[in-house]
Amino acid sequence: MLKGINPLLGPELLKVLRAMGHGDEIAIVDGNYPADTDAKRLVRMDGHSATDILDAILSVMPLDEMVPDCAFRPAAQNDPRRMEPVFVDFENVVKQYEPKRHLAVLIGAEFYSRVKSCYAIVATSEARLYGNIILRKGVIHPK
Repeated sequence: MLKGINPLLGPELLKVLRAMGHGDEIAIVDGNYPADTDAKRLVRMDGHSATDILDAILSVMPLDEMVPDCAFRPAAQNDPRRMEPVFVDFENVVKQYEPKRHLAVLIGAEFYSRVKSCYAIVATSEARLYGNIILRKGVIHPK
């Protein structure tokens, strides 16, 4: 355990987050996603929801402020306007840490190909369909 660090951030995930550079992306995926197949680096977080993992990651990792979009969700049934409850939960967590940011929508293959190109994938036990999100890492500014 560490002071001020969410206990969900274990050594493997902290190492991945620390090794990522500006512009690298990490995907948090639901229990149905083929994470073993698609991951360059895989962190298993079985037993936890995607929203809890999102909250833990954003407690230590900034989102990229130098691009228009830095957090991405899939389009449920290829409909970018369809708002699943998990998307609302993702949006609320993102707004808690990055109030000026929102979730961009990627449709179908565009989302899945982006997940495959991520620096790492975090596999959760999220049971809700479409419980997947991609985050683009930002920078920590000098004081």
